[in-house]
Amino acid sequence: MEAPTDRELQAKEYLEKHRLLELLSHLTSFVLFTRPKNPRDYLISLLERLRIAKVTGVTFPFFMDSSNIVAMFEMMDASGKGTISFVQYKEALKNLGLWTADEELIDDGHVITLDKFRNEVHYLWEGDR
Repeated sequence: MEAPTDRELQAKEYLEKHRLLELLSHLTSFVLFTRPKNPRDYLISLLERLRIAKVTGVTFPFFMDSSNIVAMFEMMDASGKGTISFVQYKEALKNLGLWTADEELIDDGHVITLDKFRNEVHYLWEGDR
């Protein structure tokens, strides 16, 4: 395997500095969860909402509504048990931008139900953590 070139390192640093890969990952997740009829218009709308939030200093907009949260839970609960594991829960929060690996989440040993998942997502989104 060849060592990365200066240009590749500069590109990587640029992407990391501006958190572009994270942004693109979140945008892709939102599109996949909502499955809009016109994904390009939807993405433009999301980016416009982000721009407005940044300019006005308001809270970062939460793009997921209750049906999207339920859909995400149901995708993780492929067996239909009505619960997900703590590992799945952490991954979902990471995908939603509500948790990073440097933050501590404590596994209380209980399974995560849809109601708990929905409440936690809303709680974390409101910035009460």
